[in-house]
Amino acid sequence: MTPLQSELNRLYLPRSEDHADAQPTSLIDSRGQVRAMVMELRRPAHWELLSKVWHGVQSELELPAPAIAVSGIDALQLWFSLAEPVDGAQAHAFLERLRLRFLPEVDAGRVGLMPSSDPSSRPHAAQVPARQALTENWSAFVASDLAPVFGDTPWLDIPPSEEGQAGLLRGLRSMQRPEFDAASKRLMPQAFLLAPTSPTTSTTPATATQDPRRFLLQVMNDDSLAMALRIEAAKALLQHPT
Repeated sequence: MTPLQSELNRLYLPRSEDHADAQPTSLIDSRGQVRAMVMELRRPAHWELLSKVWHGVQSELELPAPAIAVSGIDALQLWFSLAEPVDGAQAHAFLERLRLRFLPEVDAGRVGLMPSSDPSSRPHAAQVPARQALTENWSAFVASDLAPVFGDTPWLDIPPSEEGQAGLLRGLRSMQRPEFDAASKRLMPQAFLLAPTSPTTSTTPATATQDPRRFLLQVMNDDSLAMALRIEAAKALLQHPT
């Protein structure tokens, strides 16, 4: 096994010893659980925007830094690593809360959250690094100080050095389950108090703060939002029925 493959296994791939039937090249195991969560910003892939998430998860949520990658096509990505696998829907809901917290002003159509909650879309991100059939360019992990360079061209023209890719990943650590749970709880109030992005939930932040029950009802009934967020809104209503 190469040093790069060892790092990918350590951070992102399902553990074969826990799931004997898991595909070693898949980011989702046979039970639909994941250790990799990927957020991408595309069209255009401005690091100035995505860096709000990269900095925010470290400074505000006290989480490990995610890896930064160019997709090889049209996006900059953040790769979050989990020490323990979680259900794909739970992972998607976590990313949705991050989007609401740090990128509320960005059109949701520009932000990819993987694993996906949409059965019609790709279930998870393509592994990095890899040559992209659509463009013949390469995806690759990049250093934070170089990320702004790739805003207009989020790809490499040539294969990245495996040694260099392994070196970028070697300094990263996985998010422990208590850290994941704590961050999820800290993100929940912000997710419910920020302005929703769909036309059916047009409550402003101020109105949501003044009438939280009404806002929770709108979140629960909005089928454009992640199911996990809608379920959590329903749970909050049950705990505070009036």
